[in-house]
Amino acid sequence: MGRGEFKTKYSFFVQSQVNKSDNSIFGYEVLLRKEDNGSWHLPQDFTELSIPEQVRLVERTANNIKDSLGTTDKVISFNLNSQQADDPYTLGEIIALKKRINPIKLTIELTEAMSLDKIKEFSLLLHQYDIPLVIDDVGTGSNTFDNIQHLLPYVDKIKLAMQNLRMAGKADKIPEYISFWVHQAEDYCLDMVLEGVEDCKDQILAKKYGINIQQGYLYGKPAKI
Repeated sequence: MGRGEFKTKYSFFVQSQVNKSDNSIFGYEVLLRKEDNGSWHLPQDFTELSIPEQVRLVERTANNIKDSLGTTDKVISFNLNSQQADDPYTLGEIIALKKRINPIKLTIELTEAMSLDKIKEFSLLLHQYDIPLVIDDVGTGSNTFDNIQHLLPYVDKIKLAMQNLRMAGKADKIPEYISFWVHQAEDYCLDMVLEGVEDCKDQILAKKYGINIQQGYLYGKPAKI
């Protein structure tokens, strides 16, 4: 794939993360999308676009946020799966990206459980450059408590995606999941994000458990910027 080709076929959409303590935009999660015949959709495989190419797109998205919204004090959250994290060049690409988009802040969301040695490496190096680490989708997929308990001391934040539980037919278990993970966040001194906020009932649930950083369709769907 040529360098110019991916620019017309891939883009990062952004979805806002809201701080309900003051109703401000905390930041944006960047979500990779692929264009086919004029419509955008999720790629079949997020590794089909290399990390260097994704990093260039994140940088462009950060510049668009600066230009379109006139703001430089927000956080961009960039997802990595385990295969991407295992790429020996990924850490260097992330650190270089952080320097280039400054003063916009960068956070890395880990969508799959990593090995203890890998999380230690990421934590040690990224924290030197003020890049926080987040474990995404806690409680679902590979990020079950048993799989990530030993990783929690090395990260800064956890993120619970209510939409994953709804799709798994566990919507009635959402309060139980939130309660459990709020306690883990307290035990490990972590911040927490609640994703999948779709209505005022979800807001009330988040408020009950003291979760200020929220994300979901109630605040806006992923959009090209």
